[in-house]
Amino acid sequence: MPSQIKVDEIKNVAGQYEIKTDTFKGQATAGSITVQGEGTATTNLQQGLAKAWLFAGSDAALQDSFNISTPTDHGTGDYSYTLTNPFSNDDYSLTATASSTDQRRNATENGTRSLAGTLAVETSDAGSMDNTAHNITAHGDLA
Repeated sequence: MPSQIKVDEIKNVAGQYEIKTDTFKGQATAGSITVQGEGTATTNLQQGLAKAWLFAGSDAALQDSFNISTPTDHGTGDYSYTLTNPFSNDDYSLTATASSTDQRRNATENGTRSLAGTLAVETSDAGSMDNTAHNITAHGDLA
């Protein structure tokens, strides 16, 4: 039987409640870590994390990103991005924004290009101009 430590409270030598670790796992299964939310509600930590995000300039040029490997510019205002680690299916939540040098643009998911391993967006005026910047955040279950 593996060793167990059972305590009610852990404090460092200065009396603070800070624990530093490189790895934090749930007790028995993946997805089992919960954190206290507002009031008495708890939130599953893994479900609340963004699984992919990006900030890109025109022509799909990545400025910064997480879990994104390959950008593709399909034409004016039409972009897709390959995920380094794909979702388990294409039922993820995608939020996108876009802007040009003079105004905000609407950005929406491109349902024909979005797959478990691909995030895809189009701007509302895709036929008339490229964006100078766009942002995407995706939440869902990784494969």
